[in-house]
Order: sequence, then C-alpha cells, then structure tokens
Amino acid sequence: MTDLVIRPMTVDDVPEAERISDEGFFELDTRMRRTAGPAPERRSETHRAVWIERTRHLVRTDPGGCWVAEDDTGIVGIATSFRREVLWCLATYAVLPGRQGRGIGKPLLAAAMNHGRSCTRWMLAASADTKAVRIYHQVGFELHPQMHLTGTVDRSALPAIEKVREGSAGDVELMDSLDRGARGAGHGPDHELMLRTWRLLVSDTSTGSGYAYLDERGRLALLAASNRRTATRLLWAALAEAPERASVGHVTGANQWVLDVGLAARLELHQEGYLGLRGMKPPAPYVHHGALL
Repeated sequence: MTDLVIRPMTVDDVPEAERISDEGFFELDTRMRRTAGPAPERRSETHRAVWIERTRHLVRTDPGGCWVAEDDTGIVGIATSFRREVLWCLATYAVLPGRQGRGIGKPLLAAAMNHGRSCTRWMLAASADTKAVRIYHQVGFELHPQMHLTGTVDRSALPAIEKVREGSAGDVELMDSLDRGARGAGHGPDHELMLRTWRLLVSDTSTGSGYAYLDERGRLALLAASNRRTATRLLWAALAEAPERASVGHVTGANQWVLDVGLAARLELHQEGYLGLRGMKPPAPYVHHGALL
C-alpha cells in the first residue's frame, strides 16, 4: 500500500466523498443505535443529491477548507470546512469504516482547521462517537450536549400564526445581521444555496426579527432571531408546516425556549451529540444546521 496523501478535494471528488460519508455515518448509526430507536438507513437518493450539491458549494466557496485522504485504494477519508467572516465551521468529517484508527483522521482535521487559522470563532456539530469527540476535545473545542425533539405535532396546541411571511433573497442582509448577533458571523454565500433548496420564513416587526429555513423534507433546518419571543413565533410557524413526523434538532441548553415549544407540541425529547465551540458561547436564540451551522 502506498503512503497516505492528504490533498484538496475537487468538485469531481464529491460523489465519492458522499459515498465515504454515507458509509461512515451508516456504520456509526448502526453502532450507536438505541435499543428502542429506529433501524439506521442509508441516505435516500434525494438526500444524497442534497449532500452532493452542498459539498460542491463548499468546494467552490472554500477550496482551502475541503480535503480528502487518499491511498492506492482510493479516497479513504474526507473533511470539509468553511470560513464565514471570523467564524470557521467543520461541515463533514469521516473516515471509511475499517480504516479508522490508522492515523487518517487527525491529519485530515488538521488540514481543514488550517483553513480557519485566522478565525477567532470555531464551531462544529459532533455525533456521540467517543473517538471523534475525544479528537475535538484534544484540539480545544468545548463540548455542549445537544438535544432533539421528534414526533407528531399536536395540532390542537398550535397557536395562531401571525407576523410571519415568506422570505426571499431580499432578506439576506437582515439574516446576516441576525447571524452576526447570534454566532458572530453571517452565512454570506450559503444563503444562495439555502434559498435555492429550502423554504424561508421571516418575521420582522418593531419588537424583533428572525428567520427560519425549512429543508427539502419540510423540517426546521436553521433558525436565528433577535429575541426569544420572535424565535418562539418562528418555531411554531415551522411546526405548523411540519410533515407528519416532525423533527427539531441541534438544541443546546442555551435554547430552552425550543423545549418550551417542542414539549407543548407533544414532541418527544432526546439527547444526542454535541456542539463543539472555540472562542464563543452557544448561540441563542438559535438552532443551527448540522453542516452549515
């Protein structure tokens, strides 16, 4: 076997990177599955297409943040990351099952983190995998436990939805301002991708502003607001549009307002994974997206 090579990811690498990611996370989900939890599933063709489009977007916006590990068998590991103003985010990090524990992951992560060397804030979403969490802790990330809510929304609990409208590209400046208040940096070019693939809801009143993206399945993907009241209004609006099986993920303890809404809607509360942070506190009121953060 030839020596391992860490090299920049190209757009042409993305379909194979998706396969590595799918293999890695399916193995992780199988290994970490709760007894009463649903059986792990591979990515659907729709989700696969979304993953590929998002990763190609990141390769184009941040070529210095996206890397693959390769040997004579092909690509065996991937890491994608991006900088937005003063914030560095890790989007995806995976090593092919059967190749883990062989010195592949650490140089990959180091290459991606080098892309954020000028940043003052750092952010990533981590699974509950002990090996990955240990690595993140070793490189200086504080780990904040995350919760998620799932289930069927009790429609009788829904309040009247007011002061929420459909959003558009004309709201990008407002959204970036809200992002800076919550996490210290706007999403910038990521809004182009999100507006193309997701639905946007906006609330902009004299007492507060906020926005929420609903993903291709109709589930909450990202939410930011200037205050809890506006965030609560937007979350109820998102749940009113939710599919039969609703889901609100990536909830930190700093966002108890999400629990107020989710539990009132009769959703089930679970704990899974961590939000990793350096140089910043958990954003609030804010529900991040696992990859675009």
